[in-house]
Amino acid sequence: MNKKPSFVFFGSSSFSTYVLDALKSRGLEPIFSITSSREPLPIEKLKEINTDVFIVASFGKILPKEVIDMPKYKTLNVHPSLLPRLRGPAPIQEAIIGEKETGVTIIQLDEQMDHGPIVVEKKVSFDNWPVSYTRAEEKLGTEGGLLLADVLEPWVNGKIQAVSQDESLATYTKLIKKQDADITNDAPEIAYRKVLAYEVWPRARMGDLIITAAHLADNVLVIDRVIPPGKKEMNYQDYLRGRLV
Repeated sequence: MNKKPSFVFFGSSSFSTYVLDALKSRGLEPIFSITSSREPLPIEKLKEINTDVFIVASFGKILPKEVIDMPKYKTLNVHPSLLPRLRGPAPIQEAIIGEKETGVTIIQLDEQMDHGPIVVEKKVSFDNWPVSYTRAEEKLGTEGGLLLADVLEPWVNGKIQAVSQDESLATYTKLIKKQDADITNDAPEIAYRKVLAYEVWPRARMGDLIITAAHLADNVLVIDRVIPPGKKEMNYQDYLRGRLV
């Protein structure tokens, strides 16, 4: 008789919240959650819990091998891209800026970043692509959690064999910096995608002017809403009229 898996959950972002909520919707509750990557890991407590598996989703800290290998069925990671594409810290933003599609991948975690063998992956479709960061994060997190819910029990019952990633197909993302969001010299399509991708942080900008909403019309970037320095968000046309007064 298959047993219901017990797990500890590591997650410190909105993405991880969506993953966990999806697991809970399937009746899968963690026996312990770690929500801050800044605090030291409670190694002794984790040993005492003696759970089946650890689950990591956007935790913000690379777990040491001692922790990864602690549970009997090791550690699984929910990653918001179609691995081995877009490894690293900004897969959602980079997918919005440069990819035609994206998805979620469940891997068995190892010590290298997003490198472990693939348990399962799934393309995630959107009504209109590209979409805003918050929309992508919510859907990818939710789909990742539901996908994990489907495989968690078979995983701990030894019915799934993870498959190594194809290193020749690997691509990498980098930590986003504020200067990455300047769209002054970007082509319209890229500028528009940056407005969507950097919606939460660092927010697309032209110099000190933050662009909060825009659209494409005849391959031209049309700015809709902005935040001028020291002011509240406003319609871009109102901003232009104010500059002419």
